[in-house]
Amino acid sequence: MIDDEPWRWRALAEDDQADVLAAVRTWWGEDGGGDARAVLLPRLFFQHFGPTSWTVRDDGGRLVAFLVGFVSQTDPTVGYVHFLGVSPDVRGTGLGRALHDRFAATVRDLGCTSVRAITSVGNTRSQEFHRRLGFVVSDPVDDYDGAGGARVCFSQSVDD
Repeated sequence: MIDDEPWRWRALAEDDQADVLAAVRTWWGEDGGGDARAVLLPRLFFQHFGPTSWTVRDDGGRLVAFLVGFVSQTDPTVGYVHFLGVSPDVRGTGLGRALHDRFAATVRDLGCTSVRAITSVGNTRSQEFHRRLGFVVSDPVDDYDGAGGARVCFSQSVDD
């Protein structure tokens, strides 16, 4: 099972921010998007969303994956995955799915009935990942994040 060795799971903490930002810059650096993605992870996420977010490290302590998610304050029936990252050298192992499944179970226990997420139109890797997890994937929503900010939206029921 993916939760077993060599992975060490723990709730996200404020002192994880530097490692997560370095990982984002490295893992997405190949397409030049690492710096742009890193700005999506300000310290407040690490300070306030620990109970629904995780880091995963290998047995040597190296960060190999993380998920930052929360329960919506506007609609407490919705869990929202803000950012999920898996190191390129462990992609395909099921670790991303395990992170998602842990998040979905956690927010379901907190009263959520669905999980949502978004990505850019050009992030086809994310779109395919969410499809494999069983999310409903929308057509691009124009101007979702302002003029020219089209996004693809994902939703998934987490009812028992």
